[in-house]
This record gives sequence, structure tokens and C-alpha cells, in this order.
Amino acid sequence: MASHAELPEQPDPSPGLDPAPAPAPAPAPAATPSRAAHTWASTWAVDPAGEPAAADEPWLPPMSSHEPPPLRQQAAPHPERDPAAPGRAPHPAASGNPRGLRPMAAMAAPDRDGELRRTFPALPPRAAADEDFAGTWWGNAWVTALEEGALDAARLARGRAYAERGHVDAITVTPGLVLAYVQGTRPRPYRVQVRLRTLGDDDWQRFLDAAVERPGHIAALLDKELPHSLADCGVPLLPGPGDLAPQCSCPDSGHPCKHAAALCYQTARLLDADPFVLLLLRGRGERDLLDALSRLNAARAARAAQDRGPAPLPGVRAGEALAARTRPPLPAPLPAPSHPEQPPAYPAAPGGPDPFALDQLATDAAARAHALLTTGRDPVGGLSLWQDAVRLAAARPGSGLTAGTRALYAALASAAGRGTAELARAVAAWRQGGPDGLDVLEDPWDPPAGRFDRARPLLLSAGLPAFRPWHNRLTHPRGHVQLRLGRTGLWYAYESEPGRDDWWPRGTPDLDPVGALTGLGGPGDL
Repeated sequence: MASHAELPEQPDPSPGLDPAPAPAPAPAPAATPSRAAHTWASTWAVDPAGEPAAADEPWLPPMSSHEPPPLRQQAAPHPERDPAAPGRAPHPAASGNPRGLRPMAAMAAPDRDGELRRTFPALPPRAAADEDFAGTWWGNAWVTALEEGALDAARLARGRAYAERGHVDAITVTPGLVLAYVQGTRPRPYRVQVRLRTLGDDDWQRFLDAAVERPGHIAALLDKELPHSLADCGVPLLPGPGDLAPQCSCPDSGHPCKHAAALCYQTARLLDADPFVLLLLRGRGERDLLDALSRLNAARAARAAQDRGPAPLPGVRAGEALAARTRPPLPAPLPAPSHPEQPPAYPAAPGGPDPFALDQLATDAAARAHALLTTGRDPVGGLSLWQDAVRLAAARPGSGLTAGTRALYAALASAAGRGTAELARAVAAWRQGGPDGLDVLEDPWDPPAGRFDRARPLLLSAGLPAFRPWHNRLTHPRGHVQLRLGRTGLWYAYESEPGRDDWWPRGTPDLDPVGALTGLGGPGDL
């Protein structure tokens, strides 16, 4: 297989411009590489810098959008350099661990991240180039430190263009170090790192004290914000000019080269999204910081509570509560309205309640409220459920069981556990005498001697036959008329079909038993 020698990228001859690719040399004579050389060429990757990375630096894979970096191809073995030649030391490739090579399995991966190591995927290209590369004040402070410490504005411009076009691969952040591959003009990306001094224990303690001094500081950090007051607490949290120390595997000696500048610009975008990246660069992980802030905040609150002492109990002293004092008079009540107001009209809706029934309930509620306001008592407040159902049914105007009345009677009777016919009879008694009339209908009782005993002679003197007594009731011999004495001394007249014992209230109650029968017919009818 033919092989070509690979030329490294030369220093930037014109600042800010990529050099033109050098012409490839004439191919060497074809030769078959040794079996050992073929084995390590397919298993090991060359460090882009040409030397092993430091032990404390994570190793990152090449950019996923490019092919793996090509390996140097070996030319035909020279007699004096052939590792297999007799009397020569074995070639490093033959040992399986050549100097300057690292196994692919040792390269950085997100699954190796921990509290002090975070890997961020490659950021997408920017849609539009704004005047400020970063979106937050602390991200722009990072960019300012980069630009004020740079020696060549043209290299910065090229690095910014690289960052905007997405030439920076995944970025690994550890305490004091930012590391990534940056794609330049060569097929193989360059390994770039930017170092930043970590903070000491005293600086971190001052930072924690400043963070817990105001409750808004911790809330802002949790919202991925960095307050100005927290960054200006006397701790060098943000870098200044010259604090960023870039290194790149390219041969450009600029400070920084365009690849390092691209990594710095992309790091500013990481700081925009999460200021804890800056804190990690300074030496502390997010979880460690939040735990320390929580402990310090709890200790600070406990000390403050201890300094305040026990809070006074609410209340007044007993002497003040029991002291005699004159209360101001109540204001005069407003005059009561002369009559209840008319309720609004309720429209009929399919499947909804009867608007007439709603109007009746609203009118009844207004009348009760007016009576309570003017008299101080509710006229129907002491009624039972059955009595109130009878009262509501009796307040329905008109006579006869129309369709609407039948629906109302059925609903009220069902609510009270009675029948519709029973409710209709009770309504007649209520209309005759109110609650007393309903009591006369339903509860027979034994009246004391006096008014009840004098009623029979009065009926006889009026030309009526002798009525049969039973409890508080006097019944005509033919069984079609009856008088009932109420507990208030009024007589109530009832009628029934002869012999059926189906009594319905009739007429108007009267203190005179003969007067209660007025309107039920003449003496001949009775």
C-alpha cells in the first residue's frame, strides 16, 4: 500500500489567516509495513500534540463530525532503522505501547463525569453574529478577559468565527482546566486547553459567607444566575486580563492562537447557561457548593434565632383585658325597607329547574328576610320539614292541580316522605288556618271542659241536630259535616262524602261553632 508522510500545520504566516496547505511530497516507494506496525496503527491513536498528555489532563476524542485523525504511515524499512534488523533494539511499536500514543479506550467520555468533571456536547453554530458574543454579564466578562489579554486581534476574530461556525467539539471542564478539540484547516483537529487558577480555602470561605449574607444570592444561583454583588465580594471569581492561560497542539505561537480563542469563546456560552461552570473552573463542584451553602445558611439562621431570644407570646395582659372601659355606642341602624324587593326573572332552560318555582323560592326568601329585619324573628324558623313543605305548596297561587302544581307537589311530598294527595289536603288546612289549621287536621286531642262542652247546646239552639263528640271533634249524624276545635279556641269546619270519612277543610275558622259552619249550606242542608 502506498503511504504519504504527513506534514504538521505550520505557524500562521499572516495573523488571522489559515495557511495554504503545503504540497505533498513525492510518495515513497511502496512497501509492506511490518505486522507489528499494522497492529499498533489500528489500535492506538496519536496524541495531536505528538507527546503524551499530562497525567492530570483528561483525554478527549476527536470531533464526531470528522473522520478519526489519520495515523502516520510508515515508509519502507530502512536497513539501519528496521526494528527487525539484527543487532537493533526493538521499535516502540513492536512493544504495543509506543511513546506518544494513547489507547482509544482512555479517551474522555461523558459517562466518566463526576462532581469535579463535566463534559458538555458540542455547541451548535450560532444563527446570527451579535455584537456581544455572550448573553449574560458574567459571560461577557469572560470574553472581556480573553480579548483584553490577547496580543493579536486578527487571531481573535478568526477564533470567534471558528466558534460561531461550531468548530469546537465537546468541552470537558475540570478544576482549573477547560479542554476540547478544535477543527482547523487540517483534517486532524487540534487539542486545546485553557488553564485558570483555582481559588484557595480562604477565598472559598469568603465566597460562601457572601452568598449566605443575602437570601437572594442562593435563589439566584439555583436559577442559574450570578448576581453582581456576589461576583464583587472580594473573591477573584471572574478572570481578568492575562488570567486565561491557553495551550494548543498547533504550531502557531500566537497568544492565543485562533483555536484557543475559539475554545474561550465557546466557554463563554457555557457560562451563560450555567454559572456553576465558572465555579467548577475555580475548584468547587455544584453539589459540594450547594451542600456547603445549605449547612452555612442553617448555622447562620440558628445563631440568629439564638441571638434574638424567645419571641413574646401574642395577647394582652390580664389587667388590661379586665379593666373597666366604656365602649362607644353602636351606630344607628339603617331604616328597614318598606317591603321586600321583587326578585329577578329566571329564564327557562331545557332540563333546568322550573323558573316559576325559582321565583317563588326567591320571593319567599325575600319575605322571610324582610320579616327578620323588621321584627327580629323568622316567622317560619321553627317549622318542621313537613310544615315548611306544606307552607311552600300553599304559597303557590291558584287552585287546582295544574301540570306545574303537580310537579311542585310531587317534589315537595317526596322530600318530606309523604304522598301527593296527603300534601294537597295539608295545603287546604294550611290555607284555612296556617300552622294551627295543619295541627287541627293531623293531631286529635282532648280539650278541657268548657268551650267544647258548650258547643253542642249552641248547635241545638240553632236548629241543628245533635253532633257526635270524639276528642276535639263534633260530627253531624249524617257524617258529612264536622267541627274541630283548635288549641287556640277556634272552630274549623270539615266536609266529607257521607259515610266515607274523607274530611277536607272548608270555610273560615271562627270562635263560634255555628259561625264556623256559615257558608256550608242552610239549616236544611245541614
